[in-house]
Amino acid sequence: MTELSGASPLAPSPPALEELFPIREVVRLTGVNPVTLRAWERRYGLIQPVRTDGGHRLYSQADIEAIRSILAWTERGVAVSKVGSILARSAASKAATADAGEAPADGEWSEWQARLGQAVSHFDETRLEQLYGQVFSTYPLAAVFQEILLPLWQELLRREGFGQTSQWLFLDAFLRARVLQRLQLGRGPADERVLVAAIPGQCRELELLVAGLLLDGDSGSVRVLPVGQPLEELALVCQEVRPRALVLYSKTPPGAALVRQLGRLALAVDCLLAVAGEASELGEGSLGGTPIACLGSSGRLMSRRLAQFLAGHLDT
Repeated sequence: MTELSGASPLAPSPPALEELFPIREVVRLTGVNPVTLRAWERRYGLIQPVRTDGGHRLYSQADIEAIRSILAWTERGVAVSKVGSILARSAASKAATADAGEAPADGEWSEWQARLGQAVSHFDETRLEQLYGQVFSTYPLAAVFQEILLPLWQELLRREGFGQTSQWLFLDAFLRARVLQRLQLGRGPADERVLVAAIPGQCRELELLVAGLLLDGDSGSVRVLPVGQPLEELALVCQEVRPRALVLYSKTPPGAALVRQLGRLALAVDCLLAVAGEASELGEGSLGGTPIACLGSSGRLMSRRLAQFLAGHLDT
């Protein structure tokens, strides 16, 4: 790890400079080999490390987070050539949050993640509960999950080594219990119900539960179906429950076969049908011209579009 400093001992102390990492450290932290890192930089412009006078690449913490995002998208089946536009949309969403006055000071998200991660590493549920309450009293619900809790959960899931799986399971169980509690306490009238289901094999239970919570807003209308719900049996469930809408959640781009299956499902259910999560952004082209709405993946956007969709005025 390398920290650059060019301050004169006689000059006033400048602001602390950002810590930069050589490529060997980035390889260790992310598991991505140097050849791939250079290709992502030169061919696709996805990362932009700085160079030393000797031409060596140095990567910032933001570069490392971008590399992890790129890796996560490619692991979901997204072509690396398309990842740039996804990251650009994410950056635009964060900029809009900053304009709305909801962005924290630099490094604030990572500070919360470090505190929470410390509690998780000691399997300290009491301390974790305290921090969980503090973070919710400080930021909006969507920011807490999308900027702090889920990134920490994802980071722990990626880690390897003795004890890492146990730590992830500890945090996963803690968060699932509390998201379920929030969904149950906020449940509203049955005639306003919206069903949320995962497209099989394309997300974990916590991701689905958080999506349901973010879609719900303050309406209390969302009911999340269990992970593993067969797609072909959703028409039967909808026939019995009679929801106003069925929202399918996925983090993976929909293939041609799935698009056809969704088209058949739209004809079989007697309610509105929508797709949420990253799949809705990646599949907007393939789902265009169908009655299936794409709700996006960010919390505020999903909730707003769902409300518009239910009102018959979906803004795409």
